[in-house]
Amino acid sequence: MRRGPALATTGPTPAGDVYLLKPQTMMNDSGAALSGLRADPPEGPLDDLLVLVDDVAIPSGTFRLRAKGSAGGHNGLKSVEAVVGTRWFARLRIGVGPAPLLYDEDDLPDFVLSPLPPEEREAVAALFGPMGDAVECWMTEGAERAMAQFNRRPAADA
Repeated sequence: MRRGPALATTGPTPAGDVYLLKPQTMMNDSGAALSGLRADPPEGPLDDLLVLVDDVAIPSGTFRLRAKGSAGGHNGLKSVEAVVGTRWFARLRIGVGPAPLLYDEDDLPDFVLSPLPPEEREAVAALFGPMGDAVECWMTEGAERAMAQFNRRPAADA
């Protein structure tokens, strides 16, 4: 179903109803999918919002859950922060990096919009189960517990 500038669905979970939105805008305007949602008071926490984003600063095949934080240069998160009026919301950063060193900041959009190579696509697909478990933990036990349980550093290459 369509809800403004997003595809939307809802469903029950053991932790309560969940609402999923997939923005249909350019990433830089993805906060528009959340129009009408505002932190109250301004700059207050939105404890029931989790935003999933790709992140070139995190290696492919890994993810990081954060309870809050800065946009870290991510234009999609900047858009969400501007719309909801706070940076106090959880985010699940899904690794698609690192960007090749030959890319400069102007080339980054081409990198993030290009298809993942097959081996990286497989690495990201392998995250679906653990990310689902992390989201369920976030919903039932909170961000701190989910971060402690699921944020793992990748093993060093030998």
